[in-house]
Amino acid sequence: MPQTLTIIIPVYNEAATIAEILDKIDHVQLTRGLIKEVIVVNDGSTDATHEVVTKYREAITGFTLHYISHDTNLGKGFAVQTALRMSTGDYLIIQDADLEYDPAEYNQMLEPMLSGHADVVYGSRFVGSNAHRVLYFWHYAGNRFLTFLSNLFTNLNLTDMESCYKLFRREIIQDIALVEKRFGFEPEITAKVARIPGVRIYEVGISYYGRTYLEGKKINWRDGVWAIWCIIKYNIVR
Repeated sequence: MPQTLTIIIPVYNEAATIAEILDKIDHVQLTRGLIKEVIVVNDGSTDATHEVVTKYREAITGFTLHYISHDTNLGKGFAVQTALRMSTGDYLIIQDADLEYDPAEYNQMLEPMLSGHADVVYGSRFVGSNAHRVLYFWHYAGNRFLTFLSNLFTNLNLTDMESCYKLFRREIIQDIALVEKRFGFEPEITAKVARIPGVRIYEVGISYYGRTYLEGKKINWRDGVWAIWCIIKYNIVR
């Protein structure tokens, strides 16, 4: 029986890009005969996201598409938690609804896991020769600092803790009790994964087609401050 990759997509006001990212996922031929299960969680969008996804769902034939809608905006972390409760795949990856990360790179992410080496794979925007859009220096510096601080507590040598692309064996991620509702999900899951006895964590270099704030980027300095608190909270205050 074929194994399944579950692709979790938290969505907040991404009517302009959600159909295109679903098209990109549809065009991906997964390695080793894996099939795709896509779970879109509309996290209280106030634009036309609901209408776009509903129309897309009626026409799609290339993969299973589940759609859940929150009445209000509860945050990326909460949307991921909602999707995890209904995921059935052998492997799970998180995909932002914008176009910053390329689904064509799923197979690169999967290779260490399917080869029997990894339990968790992070996509890193800071290693490898893939294309990376040149954007904000302070975002780069902030990401580097948060990764360094996280590594200091977890004793990992990650290069990109804040990366969206995180791939898990289902039994790993679904056994973790997640709390953070917003962007604190990234340091929380990293801290909790790092404490699993014998867990094998790998990184793979990925492309990054970043957005500006005018193009819809949402994360800001407040999320960075909260991430610092989450690193301390989930590594020290257990």
